[in-house]
Amino acid sequence: MSTGSKVYIETYGCSASFSDSEICAGQLSQAGYSIVDNPKDSDINVIVTCTVKTATANRMSHRIKKLSENNSALVVAGCMPKTQAKEIKKLNPNASLMGPDSIDQITDIVNSTLNGTPLIQLGKSTKPKVLLPKIRINPVIDIVEIGTGCLSSCTFCQVKIAKGTLISYPPHAIVEQIQKSTDSGCREIWLTSTDNGCYGMDMSMDLADLLTSVVDIQNNFLVRVGMMNPMHTKKKFHKLFNIFSHDKIYKFLHIPVQSGNNRVLKSMLRGHSREDYILMCSSFREKFPLSSIATDIIVGYPTESDEEFRDTVELIKSTQPDVVNLSKYGARPGTKAIEMEQVPNSTINARSKSLTSIIKEISLERNKKWLDWTGNCLVNENGKIDGTMIGRNFAYRPIVLKNSDVVLGNHYDVKIVEAKSTYLVGEIL
Repeated sequence: MSTGSKVYIETYGCSASFSDSEICAGQLSQAGYSIVDNPKDSDINVIVTCTVKTATANRMSHRIKKLSENNSALVVAGCMPKTQAKEIKKLNPNASLMGPDSIDQITDIVNSTLNGTPLIQLGKSTKPKVLLPKIRINPVIDIVEIGTGCLSSCTFCQVKIAKGTLISYPPHAIVEQIQKSTDSGCREIWLTSTDNGCYGMDMSMDLADLLTSVVDIQNNFLVRVGMMNPMHTKKKFHKLFNIFSHDKIYKFLHIPVQSGNNRVLKSMLRGHSREDYILMCSSFREKFPLSSIATDIIVGYPTESDEEFRDTVELIKSTQPDVVNLSKYGARPGTKAIEMEQVPNSTINARSKSLTSIIKEISLERNKKWLDWTGNCLVNENGKIDGTMIGRNFAYRPIVLKNSDVVLGNHYDVKIVEAKSTYLVGEIL
């Protein structure tokens, strides 16, 4: 063991990737390694990768090259080793590879890599990623992975290739993790996985059952429920929305529709229709009039016609989601969609540009509804500009507070004084 060696960890992608990164740091620190925040100071670099988009994958290749300079030892972790191992080995033949479900082996992999023997660990461990040592990126937020893998087969997505089929983690272990983290000062819990919507379907329970156990924990904290695919959420959304009524759960729904056209959705193998999405949005807004709905859209999916794209635009205009994560389609290796007739890049760029401006307008109008609202928010992160902090109200709206006396993890009563397209500005009362 190289006790005292210095490790630099760099992370990309979804909240599950950041949870993996925290667990890597926790296990390595416990094994005697020092975690440093600059690769120039390290003996070995670890990069937790994401390959969900072509642009992201290109950035991963660039960072692997940079982190391989000066002959630094390197571990490439996350989704990329499972989907593009050959490309990584071309960039750095001496890199160790660790898949997203081999995270409990990080210490052995780092030890071996430093001793000159790279390892390749791409197997699927059934060990839950809960109750493992971790060093949190944000001391007041605990990112809790509730499972790995999914039950979908989306034609555009590489994540299934990387993470495989669903393994839900035991509810008692998840509850114990949250009990411990909230005992130690965490005030916000992010429940994350490849797809929260199918949680428990491999063990005859569901997400609502898990949430019922979580909100029974006695401490003072708020829960952000992460992405749920409509395919599985549509079956039990009434039960799920009932538990969302609890004060501990943010009124925030993330359901990625991906397209507003049913033929495209069928081609994507999404397992839901535009009508399913509309019903869930309207039901959520009816139950929680002041709430936040986030969705994801892919423009330029293979074979998508101009008319089918217009269906997506119309769906966004009619359902008015508060947040839209817009992606230009990019063919990912190993997926079914890569074999289909591709839409020209110029068309994809034009569609993306026109929909982006519509999304910004809708987001701004939705945010203006919060002007003069007064209520409580939890300060959960440092602002990007010095002297600012960011709080979240019950609908998980980001509220920028220009007040240097604000303390991370505390609650404050605020008034909304300004609305931007991506955030609100608040004053402390």
